Amino acid sequence: MGYRFSDLTHACQDDWRTYIEHDFVRGLGDGTLDEGAFRHYLKQDYLFLIHFARAFALAAYKSRTLADLRQAHEGLKAIVDLELGLHVGYCQEWGIAEADLAALPEARATLAYTRYVLDTGNRGDLLDLHVALAPCLVGYGVIADWINARPSTLRGDANPYDDWIAMYESEAFQAARRAEEAWLDARLADVTPARFAELCTVFRDATRLEIDFWQMGLDRAL
Repeated sequence: MGYRFSDLTHACQDDWRTYIEHDFVRGLGDGTLDEGAFRHYLKQDYLFLIHFARAFALAAYKSRTLADLRQAHEGLKAIVDLELGLHVGYCQEWGIAEADLAALPEARATLAYTRYVLDTGNRGDLLDLHVALAPCLVGYGVIADWINARPSTLRGDANPYDDWIAMYESEAFQAARRAEEAWLDARLADVTPARFAELCTVFRDATRLEIDFWQMGLDRAL
């Protein structure tokens, strides 16, 4: 029997738990996160999405089958045609103008994670790239589940971050998460133990960089 995505999270369980249960995430759930920290995160997440789109373009280049090419194309279209527009609108609700987003400097945590993903995809294959993206593609859906399972979580008007939680608990995002897990499960099933160990390193590194991205938001660091 081959490997599954859950084997990656189990192999990196301490880092994975730190990422999913980060203080930034806890603050989102119970509504106590400093609003300045959230605005800083939103700005940097806009820059992250641009590089995320580049990663899907790279996935298209790395694709060897029509199915994988279509998947990469749909992901790129979703980010460029839909998600970036929604993100700009959401930022405006938080008092962040589109012109300000266009002039942002990249925080070191943003540089580190996005360039790691692109470098991993460039020097590796399509599976390497997907594993590097998984902490975001899958992780945000897991985070929404974890937030909603906590007794201290506030929903509705009582929580200024309710709309953020709603984005990642939505059926559309959760369906994308499930599709990505299924794609990873199908490909991990055929890898050797040595190859799985390599992929664990990629997943662990990417998860640690996601942890740094949360911390960047908390610290408002550049």
